[in-house]
Amino acid sequence: MRWRVYKKGTGIKMIHPSYVDLMKVVNKGVEEGETPVINSRYSIVMATAKRARQIVDGDEPLIDVPEGEKPLSIAVEELNQEKIRILSENEPDEEEEDEAFEEVEDASEEEDFEEEIPEEISSEGDDVTE
Repeated sequence: MRWRVYKKGTGIKMIHPSYVDLMKVVNKGVEEGETPVINSRYSIVMATAKRARQIVDGDEPLIDVPEGEKPLSIAVEELNQEKIRILSENEPDEEEEDEAFEEVEDASEEEDFEEEIPEEISSEGDDVTE
């Protein structure tokens, strides 16, 4: 489904999907009382603009698009069809998770976790002799 814009007065209004519809899609699955992933139009605009730049820079669209469709329209429809998602501020993306896992894995390979246990311990338990 395509979305269209039209001028009314001095502003531009988006007909489909609306910001409200997109916010519902993005926040789907958020439990009552939890912080929504997004709560403003600004977040939608920033996310779709970023995705549109990726498409302009050569990323393939994740949806079937008619010839001549503009990158921003593609980005909005990808978001609407849940082909892309907006991450919350504290949610790492897959690349960051992979890097963190690799760092932990590398650290565990480098460290020797065997502790040296002294051979003799004095009867009082305070002094260690070697």
